[in-house]
Amino acid sequence: MDMEEVKENTTAIQCMDTYNKSIGYYFFKRVLDIFGSLCGTILLSPVMIIVAIAIKINSRGPVFFAQERVGKDGKKFRMYKFRSMVINAEEILDKLKDKNEMTGPMFKIKGDPRVTNVGRFIRRTSIDELPQLLNVLKGEMSLVGPRPNLPREVDKFSEYHKLKLLAKPGLTCYWQVMGRSSIGFEEWMRLDIRYIEERSLWVDLKLIFRTVWVLFGDENAA
Repeated sequence: MDMEEVKENTTAIQCMDTYNKSIGYYFFKRVLDIFGSLCGTILLSPVMIIVAIAIKINSRGPVFFAQERVGKDGKKFRMYKFRSMVINAEEILDKLKDKNEMTGPMFKIKGDPRVTNVGRFIRRTSIDELPQLLNVLKGEMSLVGPRPNLPREVDKFSEYHKLKLLAKPGLTCYWQVMGRSSIGFEEWMRLDIRYIEERSLWVDLKLIFRTVWVLFGDENAA
């Protein structure tokens, strides 16, 4: 067993130790999620209405985009976003796979031709993620937690990568405030698992405030 395997096994044990956190932690985290998502929806509703109108004017297709993602313990759910791409984005994807700039099973390229004009703005400002406040209210996501992956990506995960599925996925986490698209796949997974090791209400509050600071105009958003 090499040092990397020792490190991964140690991390796995630490993550399992944090899996059974106190009932109080989960209760207050859920209260924070409900309160935060309700306040966010009310306060940001004018922005969301304007964005919805802009999307309809800018390109053909629906305002919202729903996509199957993998949540806590491997449970699948429909994650909501404002549509930022053309409606045939999945068909075009096959022609762009050789241009992938992301390591691992993920796909990301700068200047993605599938992204609309409005889509570029709402991605850069993370406004496209706001409909996920509904996922938080439904209990499928949390305000803070590892970003949820596509089923086809999770299918290629190692057992170490799957440790991120121990936590409910979130709107923001370490990856969101530490570089986003500039971070490679393995580092992304390590950051998600680091969150599971360190998670607490205090960590969640710090990440929420840090996210607000980087929310608008993040050059690493894509």
